[in-house]
Amino acid sequence: MAKTGARRATLATIAEAAGVSLPTVSKVLNGKDDVAADTRARIRNLFEEHNYVPVGTRRTSNKALVDLVFSALDSPWAVEIIRGVVESGLDVVVSSMTNAPRRLRWAESLVKERRAGALVVTSELTSADRRILQRAQIPLVVIDPVDLPDPDLPSVGATNWGGGLSATEHLIELGHRRIGVIGGPPGFLCSRARIDGYRTALERAEVAFDADLVRHGDFHHEGGYRRAFELLELPERPTAIFAGSDEQALGTVEAARVSGLSVPADLSVVGFDDLPVARWSSPPLTTVRQPLAEMGQHAGRMLAELIADNPLNSHRVELATQLTVRSSTAPPA
Repeated sequence: MAKTGARRATLATIAEAAGVSLPTVSKVLNGKDDVAADTRARIRNLFEEHNYVPVGTRRTSNKALVDLVFSALDSPWAVEIIRGVVESGLDVVVSSMTNAPRRLRWAESLVKERRAGALVVTSELTSADRRILQRAQIPLVVIDPVDLPDPDLPSVGATNWGGGLSATEHLIELGHRRIGVIGGPPGFLCSRARIDGYRTALERAEVAFDADLVRHGDFHHEGGYRRAFELLELPERPTAIFAGSDEQALGTVEAARVSGLSVPADLSVVGFDDLPVARWSSPPLTTVRQPLAEMGQHAGRMLAELIADNPLNSHRVELATQLTVRSSTAPPA
């Protein structure tokens, strides 16, 4: 039994004790049957052992949980967001909109399941989605919005423009003048902002902008790998590449290796996110730290305030990014 006066157990507490992931604990909590029987039993025992009480049960047992919805759950980027949201004290059901039926029905499912609120990450919200949630009085916070959010829609993001600026200025200060950039999908607000920061840094340094050096990936390894190959095959290849995510940066490093180039001797590479893997890559990756866990935690706290019917100090929050210099950048040969 949990000790009297001990800190209330969270899903993260249960997941750590059971040696499983947060989504697995969430599935057991919500009665999903795609978890091994012995694992399910172990987690349920831990619920009892820790006197686990979901957030929101003081209001009504049907509104104990919030939905944390991603466009996809296939990257360590998502894990950092989940970690921050759980640290905010909310109990979440993690899901993704990877298929069209789920994307069309997710708002209706929140109402049907009587969720306390929703956190939506880099997913497009339709006006119909918002109307459904507003009618049901289900509060909503967006993390890293795809496009400029409605001023009345609470959202949490990062200073993407400033991150793109500092990454490119770092490369310029090292002496690079032919700098490629691999953004994410062009329709994403964060991708556009990072490339705008890149262009501003070039303009400030009076370095000519070359549209041939701009590519758009998908924020994943494969996208970075393919777009980096395109840049490295140019008649006059870049001496440095700013990749709009750490995963794309790691794909760029692999493309350089396959092309017979050494990082950073032949090609400097800068990423964006500062995922845990960045410091353990070979070479350790220079990257722009995006405070992903803090973004999740801040959004969770905002949603908790809305659930409690408390007003927010601000509906739009942008947390600072910061360049972290490691070994993947050097002056051009």
